[in-house]
Amino acid sequence: MSVPDPRMRWWGWGVDRDATSLPDKARDMLRQAFSIEEEPAAPPNLDDVALPEAGLPSEVRSRLASIVGDDAVRDDRLARVSHALGKSYPDLVRIRAGDASSAPDAVVYPGSHEDVLAVLELCSAESIAVTPFGGGSSVVGGVEPRRDGFTAAISLDLARMDRLVEADAVSLLATFEPGCTGPRVEDLLAAEGLTLGHFPQSWEYATLGGFVATRSAGRASTGYGRIDELVQGVRLATPTGTLQLEPVPATAAGPGLRGLVVGSEGTLGVITRATLAVRRAPAVKRNEGWVFDSWQAGCDAFRAMKQAGDAADVCRLSDEAETALNAAASGHEAPGPCLAVVGWEGEADDVSRRAERTRPHLEAAGARPLGEEAGARAGRNYFAGPYLRDELLGMGVLVETLETATTWSRLQELYGAVGDRLRAALAARGTDALVMCHVSHLYRSGASLYFSFFARQERGAELDQWRAAKTAACDAIVGHGGTITHHHAIGRDHAAWMAQEVGELGVEALRGVKQKLDPAGIMNPGKLLP
Repeated sequence: MSVPDPRMRWWGWGVDRDATSLPDKARDMLRQAFSIEEEPAAPPNLDDVALPEAGLPSEVRSRLASIVGDDAVRDDRLARVSHALGKSYPDLVRIRAGDASSAPDAVVYPGSHEDVLAVLELCSAESIAVTPFGGGSSVVGGVEPRRDGFTAAISLDLARMDRLVEADAVSLLATFEPGCTGPRVEDLLAAEGLTLGHFPQSWEYATLGGFVATRSAGRASTGYGRIDELVQGVRLATPTGTLQLEPVPATAAGPGLRGLVVGSEGTLGVITRATLAVRRAPAVKRNEGWVFDSWQAGCDAFRAMKQAGDAADVCRLSDEAETALNAAASGHEAPGPCLAVVGWEGEADDVSRRAERTRPHLEAAGARPLGEEAGARAGRNYFAGPYLRDELLGMGVLVETLETATTWSRLQELYGAVGDRLRAALAARGTDALVMCHVSHLYRSGASLYFSFFARQERGAELDQWRAAKTAACDAIVGHGGTITHHHAIGRDHAAWMAQEVGELGVEALRGVKQKLDPAGIMNPGKLLP
């Protein structure tokens, strides 16, 4: 039995071989916009990171090793630093500054559901906080270990639990262990002629368990559905036992407990198995670029085609600012004011028929076709964003994302309010801001909005600057009819707004469930619940 090394760079995103750099045009554009003159900072050295002494009692460490194996309990510097934080902006600011004060006392790698149950039972008895860890890609503080008065804290890394348990090609269901990364899920399904079709931007490193625990959405979720729509059955290991929900197609057996597990963010227990709806692997994938003369026209076209039942699987619309910056980042001229990408997947005849139903809605709104190469180019750049963020951080740029969703009738109100509040909050601190947005998931009643914003970092006050912008944006979201999160989850960063989303009674109901499943409160402290 071997335990994997961390899958991503501990100080940033991905692996060195896949790192992508900004073209000179985009770099110069941002340098000029934010008056940046200094050279990019080099990544920190692992040996220079401030790491507290491991505080796991030796007797507890020995008992953990007896459960999972001696080499499946790690407390070396690389393992602890790699599990200290996720990949949010404040996480990366802290780790790049050499701050790993939140590092777990040990990283434990269970190999089975029974291992997880035994570890949780031990940690509950010994007052050890447990943070489940998949790919470590959380951008809302979801995987930072918190002690919160507990004796010690461990990260429970599920990388060893990465099997395809069963592929049911008749029922179009597949059951996985939680540690399967996005690529592994697709590789295992491809051997069966199937696909999950779930491709969030974190897909290369995020895990199936993380998808389920955070209610994630993928690039083609307008067509395939969000992960919470795909989960048909789930198994949860908790400190008080196992919650098993079988993958029946429908049930009237009381309230849906599956919904409590999906999106629980490791606060109730550890997802050790999930059964998901899959599809036949598509024979054809076609993506097309279109350009609209205005953001409003593009939103109207997307609403019309979704409500008519003619939406593509991939539906993405960038506003003017995002269209311009993305073009510069890819080394191309902007094709027009607002770029849209629509894509279809399936059998060739079906793709052609569906495309012919979608295109009239785009044309009716005045959109002009750019062809398949423009759509393919946008797809190729999809996974590069987090690497570019690392480069911008090195340049001294605040770069952050946030997302929400609301009804079509309030979409423009919310779009304007969030952008205005972000610009005002950063201007109040003396920094101009570039704010851009895209729509990427469509529903009959509304759509998502995904914002990215940039400003010159306040040296020495980077986290205060971020907090001011984040608070302003989140207040605008809840004040103008949006959800505090559409697919990034609550984690640590959004917990303060949870009561405004579900109400005080809703929060107390969730606390009641947690008290039953996790009476000692060891599961992922400080996340989800305010």
